[in-house]
Amino acid sequence: MAFTPLHDRVLVERVEGDEKTAGGLIIPDSAKEKPAEGMIVSVGAGLRDDGGERIAMDVKKGDKILFGKWSGTEVTVDGKELLIMKENDILGVIS
Repeated sequence: MAFTPLHDRVLVERVEGDEKTAGGLIIPDSAKEKPAEGMIVSVGAGLRDDGGERIAMDVKKGDKILFGKWSGTEVTVDGKELLIMKENDILGVIS
């Protein structure tokens, strides 16, 4: 199934974090927090301004991003757990 977000929304796949601490201790699944990093899978066309012109999105497919801990809505697309969020929920792009 192909899924394209509308307006200023993006579809994000979470990037899994480290399974060990800096000291080498293994973190069990029950103690892990959901990562706040992700890879953009799909991007909407952007909002329209008062004149009807599209406002370009600042992010694109393939960008690695950082987002707020409680950002987005979890959805399942093609068996994958993904997030849909607005562009302004994105804190920054990781280069």
